[in-house]
Amino acid sequence: MKKYILTPLAIVTIITLARWSMYTVDAAEYAYVTVLGEHRVTYDGSDSANGAGLKFGWPWPIQQVQRLDRRLQQFDLPAQDQLTYDPAGKAIDKLLSLEAYVCWRIIDRDGVDLFVRRIGTADRARTILEPLVSSRLGAAVGEMPMDDFISTTIADPVDGRTRVDVALDKLRQRLLVALRGPARDEYGIDLVDIRLRRFNHPGDVRGSIFSRIKAERNAEATKYIADGERQAANKKNEADADIREQLAKAKSEEERIKAEADVEAMKIRNHAYSQDREFYEFLKKMEKLQNILGDSKTMLLLSTHRPAFESLFTPPRPKQRLP
Repeated sequence: MKKYILTPLAIVTIITLARWSMYTVDAAEYAYVTVLGEHRVTYDGSDSANGAGLKFGWPWPIQQVQRLDRRLQQFDLPAQDQLTYDPAGKAIDKLLSLEAYVCWRIIDRDGVDLFVRRIGTADRARTILEPLVSSRLGAAVGEMPMDDFISTTIADPVDGRTRVDVALDKLRQRLLVALRGPARDEYGIDLVDIRLRRFNHPGDVRGSIFSRIKAERNAEATKYIADGERQAANKKNEADADIREQLAKAKSEEERIKAEADVEAMKIRNHAYSQDREFYEFLKKMEKLQNILGDSKTMLLLSTHRPAFESLFTPPRPKQRLP
């Protein structure tokens, strides 16, 4: 009877031990394996050949497997109020409410051992990184002027970024340079990104901020108006220069045409004069007389014995052309 009872119990025990001796490694995790508390191996799930899949080892609790997420992880920093700084001393310090977030991950398979020994879990990582990043963020923002967070002027004309965009990018780079090295060397963590999620201005400083933004917009508008007036003046000067050039060309063309007409008229007069000199002189006298008598506003009292009238009574006769 005992034999029949022990056999199923042995089968169950073997199955249980076999089940506890097998484990799987997911593609999105690291598997940190220890035997009697001593680290033996770390599996990287991204390695399809030797990492992810079914694994065998000692049953629990002799062998323990700690699973760590190898993907990008993120947490929000608690909101904090920070005074900005005016290096020119033209304004008092202004309070700024900051909300930021941190993106991080375990650096690689070799960094898992350092992460487990120095930190242990992802929650513990947040507990350690949160005050470290917050203190650095507050110190960096405390050295920045308020204009870096409210100015709408264009700082980079190439990509159209404003002064705020440039200042926030410099803040991000400064924090990463200061914290990435220590986080990697001390905790096996790769700080991927640190960014401000939002920043708000308390109500008591919003009035001055809006006034400064309006002043910047007015200065920008004045700049555009001045630039438009300058361009309009340039266009007007160019148009005036073009008009003067066209008038000069037209005047030159007029003088040329008149000169040609005068030459042609001279040729015609010379030809007419050569045909009948006396008749030509008679016509010229008639033209002069017409000019004198043609004005209705002028009254002349002349004797009929004047030479000018003698031609009217005794005009020259045209010469007879020989057949």
